[in-house]
Amino acid sequence: MLEVQGLTKSYGPLLAADDVSFRLKPGEIFGFIGSNGAGKTTTIRMLATLLEPDAGTATLNGMDLRRDTMAIRKAIGYMPDFFGLYDDVKVWEYLDFFATIYRVPQRDRKAVIGNVLELVNLTGKSLAMAGSLSRGMQQRLALARCLIHDPTLLLLDEPASGLDPRARAELKDLILELGQMGKIVIVSSHILPELAAFCNSVGIIERGRMIACGAVEDIVAGISQNRVLELRFLGDAPAASMWLHNRENVLDTQLTGERTVRLDFQGGDEEQATLVAEIIQEGYPLVSLRESAVDLEDVFLKVTTGAVN
Repeated sequence: MLEVQGLTKSYGPLLAADDVSFRLKPGEIFGFIGSNGAGKTTTIRMLATLLEPDAGTATLNGMDLRRDTMAIRKAIGYMPDFFGLYDDVKVWEYLDFFATIYRVPQRDRKAVIGNVLELVNLTGKSLAMAGSLSRGMQQRLALARCLIHDPTLLLLDEPASGLDPRARAELKDLILELGQMGKIVIVSSHILPELAAFCNSVGIIERGRMIACGAVEDIVAGISQNRVLELRFLGDAPAASMWLHNRENVLDTQLTGERTVRLDFQGGDEEQATLVAEIIQEGYPLVSLRESAVDLEDVFLKVTTGAVN
């Protein structure tokens, strides 16, 4: 169990993390969402014991971030956005080096390295030079390094940065597998559709403050009490959009194409049926109507202002 309690960090007048608190259980994959400069990396670096908080603390399975620093370091795997690789060593040598640092017993290292390489799908590259690997393979090697000591908590800061679509999909599957293994995984990113694909909880941070936190479905339900309707017309969508803007229960309209209009609609099935009848009676040629699912990007835009420190 990870319990983060009031983590605060400032740089002079800049409050980079402001009373950040959340709780995660084993197997939870936590998407840490925020614009650049929102406080994600500062919070992660405090959890990694690389920055000392000005206030607050965190506990991991009873170990205190500030009191049990060395024990915490043994229990976490930290992968920064910009990670360093030793280009002129072989993949297995790179992992053996870190296994030594983490005091993995020598008799177990070969098996541990083999298991980690298999997990990240790099078994066939064990004798390759680290510098010769593709960006996606280097990313997986960096993750393998974080796993060599079997940590309880993984801190992944923008792990998909710079990856092509296939490499991002492979990384997503790997993170899902790590969650199924019972590890706590914190993944920071500003690529919201990717986080939605594998996170079961999220935290949205802005200007150092956590403004929304919890299970994905709970946050979406709490924010999206209104319906989002997509209407497609045979023609004259701009005129239909202007007319719809003043209808009862319509909170907002947006012209999303030459023939499509997006509505924020407040009401149930009965009110929606009434609106459709009014559209037809008014003579606007409605072709289709569908209710769109609200996603993380909608939630993020709804609860944040775009302000940065």
